[in-house]
Amino acid sequence: MTYSKGLHEVADGVWAYLQPDGGWGWSNAGLVTGGGASLLVDTLFDLKLTAEMLAAMSRATADAERIGTVVNTHANGDHCFGNSLVRTADIVASKKCAEEMATLPPSRLADLVRAAPGLGDVGTFVKRIFGPFTFDGIEMVTPTRTFVGELELMVGDRRVRLIEVGPAHTDGDVIVHLPDDGVVFTGDIVFHRGHPIVWAGPVANWIAACDRILELDAATVVPGHGPLAGPGAVSDLKGYFEYLTVEAKSRYEGGMSPFDAARDIDMTAFSGWGESERLAVNVHALYRDFGADLPSDILTLFGDMAKLALSPG
Repeated sequence: MTYSKGLHEVADGVWAYLQPDGGWGWSNAGLVTGGGASLLVDTLFDLKLTAEMLAAMSRATADAERIGTVVNTHANGDHCFGNSLVRTADIVASKKCAEEMATLPPSRLADLVRAAPGLGDVGTFVKRIFGPFTFDGIEMVTPTRTFVGELELMVGDRRVRLIEVGPAHTDGDVIVHLPDDGVVFTGDIVFHRGHPIVWAGPVANWIAACDRILELDAATVVPGHGPLAGPGAVSDLKGYFEYLTVEAKSRYEGGMSPFDAARDIDMTAFSGWGESERLAVNVHALYRDFGADLPSDILTLFGDMAKLALSPG
C-alpha cells in the first residue's frame, strides 16, 4: 500500500488516517466502525487538520458522521489537540494520559512558537518543526473517562481492547487492539521510518511495550507516525532501543556527556530513519535511566536537538 495522505482501509470497516511524511506533528489516526457505531483513535495537531480528517471519514462511511467514542493514545498534542471537534463523544484515555494532558495546553506551544524568533538556534528549530501548525484558539478538551491497565470497548459487535503500556514515550501510553481483525493502533509506541523520542521513559518500559505488541500477533500495525507496517517495524524499533541502550551505557560509564555520546554513537543501521536529532533526547533519557541527575526542561532538550539538527557535523 502506498504511503499517501488520507484514509486507508486496513480491515472491513477499519481505517488508518495517514499524514506523510510522518515527521514532527504529522501523526496518524484511526477509525473503527460497526453496527452504526464508530470509534476514533486520536485527533490531530490542530483544528484545521482534524476537521479535514473528520470530513474524509464522513465521506467514507455514514458511521463516522456521529463519532461516539474517541481514544487518545497519549497526551502529545498531535494526538489530542483536535478533541474539541468531537466533544460530544465519550473521550477515553489512561488515567496518567489524562493527568499529563492537563499539563500540556495548546497555549504552551503557541507561546513557544511566538517566542521562537528570540531563541536563536532553538527558535529556528522550533519554527521549522511546529511552524506548519496553528495552536492559537485551540481549547483543550480532556478525557471524560479514564482507566488503568486495560479496558475493553464494543463498537457494534467489534471488540476493541485498550492496553496501557506506559510510561514509555509519555506517562500514559495506550495501544488499541482489534483482536478479531488483526489490527493494532500503537500511538507513538511505534514510529515507523523515523527516530522515536523518549519524553518519559524508562527505555526498558518501551522495549517491554514493543514485546507486548509483538505478543498480540497483529498482522497490521498502524504506527503513530509513518507508513502502515507489520510486526517487523515493531521488532526494528525494539532493536533500535536495545542497541542504543548498550552504546549509551558504555559512554555513560566512560564519562562522556549525553550530547557527545549522541554524536559519537554509530547509527549507520538506522541512517534511513528521519528526525535523527531526537537521538539527543533518547541518549539523555538513557543517562537518566542509568542514574544521572540531568536537567530535562524543554529548552535544554530542544537545545540539544537543535544543535544536532542544524549542525549535524
